[in-house]
Amino acid sequence: MIIFPAIDVLNKKAVRLFKGEYDKKTEYGDPAFFAEEFKKQGATHIHTVDLDGAKAGFPVNFDTIVNVKKTTGLFVEVGGGIREMKTAENYINAGIDRVILGTSAIRDVKFLETAVRTFGEKIAVGADIKNGYIAVNGWTESSEEDVFSFLRKMEGAGVKTVICTDVSKDGVMRGANIELYEKLTSRFSLDIIASGGVSDISDIIALKNLGLYGAIVGKAYYSGKISILRAIEVAK
Repeated sequence: MIIFPAIDVLNKKAVRLFKGEYDKKTEYGDPAFFAEEFKKQGATHIHTVDLDGAKAGFPVNFDTIVNVKKTTGLFVEVGGGIREMKTAENYINAGIDRVILGTSAIRDVKFLETAVRTFGEKIAVGADIKNGYIAVNGWTESSEEDVFSFLRKMEGAGVKTVICTDVSKDGVMRGANIELYEKLTSRFSLDIIASGGVSDISDIIALKNLGLYGAIVGKAYYSGKISILRAIEVAK
């Protein structure tokens, strides 16, 4: 299982939100600094989110996120505000390894299908789950699409990788939703990356035992609860 240390970017700073609420944030500093730290601890992949972009609907922290790739040379994926082909193309041309479609995957299926045809496995989808339904627009709204029907559509569209975030668990430090990920891995052949609620090494072990493709570590690292080095060792 791949460990993805997370860098969520708001106003060019690395931050963590509580349950996805923008007014409940903790600011940590320069994203490039943390990217270098992750690399020193053995990380091979980094998960980034343009939080400003997720709300605005277009990239706001493009240069900051591309700099994470330039600084480290690691595999970098990015989500937040990617709702046009040109945006996805710009990120990929700038060296970003995978772009994550969120709101656009719900609202614009033709765009999703075109992106997958054009860029293949460089396209992933973010399934942000709020009370069993997919949340959109930076988690500020809930759609009428439940997670299971949504993932069936993603399989049908040729998507390979899905980042599944339980919004209720994100930033709360009360453990990952193991029951949810067990259901998802048993029903779908997608490469699923677990996100939200990973709070200690026991979560990493449980997710690895489910056979997940990856797990995102965010607040648990920033609050000193998990060493990226140790998480990577356990996930191997």
